[in-house]
Amino acid sequence: MFLFQIDDELALKHLELQDADKLFQLTDQSRDHLRPWLSWVDHTKTVEDSKAFIQSGLKAFANRSGLTTGILYNGELAGVIGFNSLDWKNSIGHIGYWLGAAYQGNGIMTRAVSGLIDYGIYPLALNRIEIRAAVDNWKSRAIPERLGFVQEGQIRQAELLYDYHADHAIYGLLAAEWKQHRHNYLPNSQLAFNKT
Repeated sequence: MFLFQIDDELALKHLELQDADKLFQLTDQSRDHLRPWLSWVDHTKTVEDSKAFIQSGLKAFANRSGLTTGILYNGELAGVIGFNSLDWKNSIGHIGYWLGAAYQGNGIMTRAVSGLIDYGIYPLALNRIEIRAAVDNWKSRAIPERLGFVQEGQIRQAELLYDYHADHAIYGLLAAEWKQHRHNYLPNSQLAFNKT
């Protein structure tokens, strides 16, 4: 099982089938909050749908094409974060994330993304981390902007969200940039791997 402690409050762990009830409950309680930006919310109608999501994440991890984790905040499932895809040929990881409505405003996602970047750059040896967000999704865009990503452009009509196509802002962060400035974002990190 993958368990990655970021700090005293926050850890990332593989979602397992026994987490399906909690994951569905968190999704169900956060529908109004998540729906404007995540079209899969309307298709998550039962615990079985959450189980299918967990199984697809475990399969992606097994074939090294992705990594999906639950965000644990003081031991409670607060959201989901991961590398939606891993491009090993080019050493690129694409991060996606969402946080339950009740957990907003605690700095959880900024710390979770910081930890995942660290994991991607050090143990996984990725050279580039990419985050995409709908142009009007300011809360999601604030995360890469806060963490020193460079906005590299915008893709027109990149994602179908219900009845319209949303443009995406593209953010990139290079390993060399993170290594130079990571102490600004993870000053109290308990991450155990070599950071040189």
